[in-house]
Amino acid sequence: MAITKDTIGVGFIGAGDISILHARAVVKCPGANLVGLWNRSQERAVQRADEFGCKNYPTPEALVADPDIDVVFVLTNLESHLEYTLLALNAGKHVLVEKPVGCSVAEIQQMKDLADSKGLVVLPGHNYIYEASMMRTRELVHTGELGKIVSAYVMYNIHHPEHVAARYPGVVRQILTHHSYILLYLVGKPVELCAMKATLHYNEIPQEDIAMVQMRLENGALAHFCASFAADDHAADPWTVMVKVIGTAGSTRYSYRDHVEIKPGLVHSQTYSAYQGSVMNEVRYFLLDCLRHGEKPLSTLDDAITAQKMIEAAVKSIAESTVVRM
Repeated sequence: MAITKDTIGVGFIGAGDISILHARAVVKCPGANLVGLWNRSQERAVQRADEFGCKNYPTPEALVADPDIDVVFVLTNLESHLEYTLLALNAGKHVLVEKPVGCSVAEIQQMKDLADSKGLVVLPGHNYIYEASMMRTRELVHTGELGKIVSAYVMYNIHHPEHVAARYPGVVRQILTHHSYILLYLVGKPVELCAMKATLHYNEIPQEDIAMVQMRLENGALAHFCASFAADDHAADPWTVMVKVIGTAGSTRYSYRDHVEIKPGLVHSQTYSAYQGSVMNEVRYFLLDCLRHGEKPLSTLDDAITAQKMIEAAVKSIAESTVVRM
């Protein structure tokens, strides 16, 4: 269902930190306008609406009922994603839902079934894959230019203070979801995995602050994930966020450290320009390429379902201290 009107109207459900990045992205997207937002805390909602120059709706129902809004961004906590995605779809709106998309495979499948029945697009917030270097890596892999893929690595080491980490469900669901869809996009699915986690620097919250996963891919290659809120990597060429794919005929590298601004980020001690850039790319691709021109998303709810299966396999592996076959 392409949008043909001159200006695509966007509404936000949720006005937390991530809404700032999405608001900047909408502003920079030609032919798009942030119409308004709703947030559970009205104090935050009033603040953000003033900052963004948009309406503040009294309820999410009022937001999705506004005919000026064509697309809803669901930017709330994980546990409410299903509720608000279904609300927007039933009002006839396309949806971008931040990751992790749902609490379970069943939740994501429910979103997909409703979107398919209504001819609407639900885009999972898989922002990393909209980076040009990720697209180039995928092309090199799929055209065989890197030879036979032998290994892949997705690393994340960014310290998060406890009061920030308390907002999230732990690094397995919060960060390894990113890793999972990156791996799927670049080199494909794992056939088996094993995982471990630990809590090393929190005093009060029970969530894990570091986790690692080892995987075997369909072609026999091995892959490794690391997600850590426990400490920054201060070594030379630090693994702040690092993605590598190594083949018999070449290799690729993507790093957050290539573009760093020496000023505080939303929750980080520095600003990693690539993160804002990937959100901008994702929003522009969704609104213009997908909804305006009918292109297919680079990542779909089917991919979100597979990523969720990987997360649930990692959780099972940790709980049972075993290798899980996918």
